Amino acid sequence: MYEVVGSSASRAFRVLWMLEELEMPYIHVPAAPQSPEARAVNPSGKVPVLRQNGGFISDSIAIMSYLGDVSKQLTYPAGSFERARQDSLTCRISDELDSALWVAARHSFVLPKELRVPEVKATLRWEYQRNLEFLADEISGPYLMGQSMTVPDIVLVHCLRWARNARFPEPSSKIRDYVSRMEDRPALKRAAELP
Repeated sequence: MYEVVGSSASRAFRVLWMLEELEMPYIHVPAAPQSPEARAVNPSGKVPVLRQNGGFISDSIAIMSYLGDVSKQLTYPAGSFERARQDSLTCRISDELDSALWVAARHSFVLPKELRVPEVKATLRWEYQRNLEFLADEISGPYLMGQSMTVPDIVLVHCLRWARNARFPEPSSKIRDYVSRMEDRPALKRAAELP
C-alpha cells in the first residue's frame, strides 16, 4: 500500500488527488514541511514523499508520473508522442506557474525576514498571468490535452487554486470555466477535505 507523507495544504495535494482519481488505497500522513515526520522520510524535509515497500519517492510530479505509469491511467504511454507532449505541458506548468507561486511564497513567509524581497512579487504576478494566458490558448477540450484528463491537469489546477489563495491575478473566463469543471470532480473534493 502507498503512504503519502505531506499535508494537503502542500504539493502533496496533487498526489492525494491523483490517488483519489485512481481509487487506489493509501495511508495519509499529514506532515508539514520540515516536520520530524517529513525529515524522517526526506532529509530536506520537503513534502510530498511517497513510501512504498520501504522505498521513497519525493517530488509531486515524479510521484504522479510513477503512479500514472503503474496504473496506466491519467497518462499516455511512455515513449509515445502524446507522453512527450504531456511531459512538456507538465514541465511548462512547473517552470512557468508553480515556480512563480513558490518564489512569491518564499518572499512572503518561507525565507527569514531579512532575506525577503517583497517587491519581487509584482513581477512574479505579472509573469504568472502572462504565462497562464499563453497556456489557456492551448486547452484543446475539457482537459488540457483534449478528452482525457492527465497529470498536467492536476498540476495546473493545484497551481490555480494556490494562485487564488495567494491573491494572484484572476485568470481568463476560459481558465475559470476549466478550473470550475475540475473542482466539481468528486476525487478533488475528497482530497481537499484531507488534513
